[in-house]
Amino acid sequence: MRYKAINPGVFIANRSRLSKMFLPNSLAVVNANDVPQTNADGTMAMVPNSDLFYLTGVEQEQTILLLYPEADEEKHRELLFLREPTGELELWEGHKLTKEEARAATGVQNVHWLSEFPRLFHRLMCECEHVYLNSNEHKRAVIETETRDARFTAETQRRYPLHDYHRLAPLLHRTRAIKSQAEVALLRKACEITEKGFRRVLQFTRPGVLEREVEAEYVHEFIRQGGRFAYQPIIATGINACCLHSISNASVCRKGELLLLDVAAAYANYNADLTRTIPVSGHFSRRQKRVYNSVLRVLRQCITGLTPGKKIKDWQKEAEQMIEKELVDLGLLSLRQIKGQDPEHPAFKKYFMHGVGHPLGLDVHDVGLTTQPIEAGWVMTVEPGIYIREEGFAVRLENDVLVTDQGPVDLMAGIPIEAEEIEGLMNGKPGVPELDGHARGVTGNGHQGRTGKRLLSK
Repeated sequence: MRYKAINPGVFIANRSRLSKMFLPNSLAVVNANDVPQTNADGTMAMVPNSDLFYLTGVEQEQTILLLYPEADEEKHRELLFLREPTGELELWEGHKLTKEEARAATGVQNVHWLSEFPRLFHRLMCECEHVYLNSNEHKRAVIETETRDARFTAETQRRYPLHDYHRLAPLLHRTRAIKSQAEVALLRKACEITEKGFRRVLQFTRPGVLEREVEAEYVHEFIRQGGRFAYQPIIATGINACCLHSISNASVCRKGELLLLDVAAAYANYNADLTRTIPVSGHFSRRQKRVYNSVLRVLRQCITGLTPGKKIKDWQKEAEQMIEKELVDLGLLSLRQIKGQDPEHPAFKKYFMHGVGHPLGLDVHDVGLTTQPIEAGWVMTVEPGIYIREEGFAVRLENDVLVTDQGPVDLMAGIPIEAEEIEGLMNGKPGVPELDGHARGVTGNGHQGRTGKRLLSK
């Protein structure tokens, strides 16, 4: 484990909130994810199942959580099933959770080995009336491989066809959307690590470096801080930034170009999501700064507009109207074009074609009931952009924001964003701590690294 242990009270509270939403006499089952395969006999590192982690904090393969709040026997109300550690298993794969470790980490007192699952599951299925089974339900998900949850659902319904089955996902979406104080603290830590990586990159970036070298600076800082990439990093210079998900990260950063950095850290499986756009040579051109400040104005207005009770589609519409006005001011659109546009294909879509934000948490595009009004406790990204392919550059800016009844709280308020601040930090403005030795010296391209920079420490 690369992060500090999470208080098991967090998971106890999460299970309690979920269980209160069940119908009477209900049983629920949550499975770990499969270990993804590559080629030959290779596998990738397992991605923890976000729902299982939310309820237990367990990241181990083949784990099963069973919840039966009204079970006749108290010891059957929460059951956790794990792979049994053996000498051979630990020789090849490393340490596996003991029962004592699992109890301490999760707060689940009744821990069993997987070999006991069929017997206990059958007994409880004979006692319950309603069954909640889980699946990955996300509007943008493309699921081409049968999951462990899907296999479990098919087998359970084959063996017990007369039970009353329900979807667990909508209940989890409702509970996961509203972040507890402990979850917000973990998100703040992910933002803090993200800030350290970004400040490091501000000192490193200059004409001649490769996008992948910038990526290497991030990964160095994230790993040393106990984090990891929250998602595949987007490091896109010049025209590359006009591709929304440019992940090749192979081009040379050239003088006069802008570099779009959509890169953030995850900590304890909670994800930050940051985008900044910086000038490769340390100074924005007049045109670049105009576009930059347009996007920054929209970002700030959209943050202000994140209020409980508003629907995301209405918030999106507000952002689009702001962008449209900025595009006119920048000379990219005319009022005549707007007046004569097809409402189904508005003119601004040429320059701003994506959503202005999404829920954030255990998943980068986190689950939530996004057709429902925004609620206090949601964490949302705010990410307007303007993409000018004909001029060969784009600007996108993104912060993570906690919605509260007292107003939005920007979790990234301390991360540099003003154009002048970015320029100052890239050009050795006093008061900025120096890079460590790993980030100084000669890069893979033979360019001498910057030294003597000091930075204020998301």
